[in-house]
Amino acid sequence: MWFRNLQIFRLPRNLDIDIEAIDTALSGAALHPCGPLEAECLGWVAPSASGALVHSVNHQWLIALGVEQRLLPTSIVRQIADDRAKAIEEAEGRRVGRKELRDLREALTVELLPRAFVRRRTTFGWIDPLNGWLVIDAGAQAKAEEFLEHLRKSVDSFPATLLKTTVSPSSAMTGWIAGNEAPAGFTIDQDIELRSAENALIRYTRHSLEGKEIREHIAEGKVVTRLGLTWNDRISFVLDEKLQIKRLSFLDILKEETDGQAENEDERFDLDFALMTGELAHLMSDVIAALGGEPEKGA
Repeated sequence: MWFRNLQIFRLPRNLDIDIEAIDTALSGAALHPCGPLEAECLGWVAPSASGALVHSVNHQWLIALGVEQRLLPTSIVRQIADDRAKAIEEAEGRRVGRKELRDLREALTVELLPRAFVRRRTTFGWIDPLNGWLVIDAGAQAKAEEFLEHLRKSVDSFPATLLKTTVSPSSAMTGWIAGNEAPAGFTIDQDIELRSAENALIRYTRHSLEGKEIREHIAEGKVVTRLGLTWNDRISFVLDEKLQIKRLSFLDILKEETDGQAENEDERFDLDFALMTGELAHLMSDVIAALGGEPEKGA
């Protein structure tokens, strides 16, 4: 159980909600198999082999949103509808109009949907009720919003808000590169994206960032929008301008700490989850500190 991306939301610290209440709420919105005419279904699924909808380890909670989608590409529906329209024109000697073609496509969707393949994907979320975090493992912001929207529908008034910092990530990262100095506890890696005022993008991958070339771009007014970093020689990642942490890589020295400690897969899952949440809590704290901390309420 290792997250690959972090979409971070704030919760009140010492959240006044218990695991039984969360589990009951999620049970009322559990995933059900898509019906024959349903293009998509969302619902909560068990995140581990335990079968519980809220998996708890050391007061850290793991939940999972399952999404089932019927794969019926619009291009296929259009192609078959066009073929049928052509057959009608040839058989009846008349032109198929726009409305009739639209009706053909709608009827085909109803006809083909029950036979479409069903794909399931799962998005995991970590709730830290003590320190006030909701962290969603999603590379795309839309998937994080989908997860949070469904969580708010399932758990009344779930109090998650987007994490904000005093200094914007883009401003801070630009300063680190311009000064050729990473914040305490971090080292700068070899991946960077810069953007000009005209939205022109420049990307470097596996490229040394210590030369004058990068600083010349900054002197010309470009700002850093993505930057590869490593934290305490334990976790490497990419930080972007929206305060999203992506491409997480837990280095071998970290994963080796649980080697040989688990007797079965369930214990291994719990050990990995406990280690991951402990490390990520420290990482997020240091990232926030490097960005000037969180603004005071009302600021």
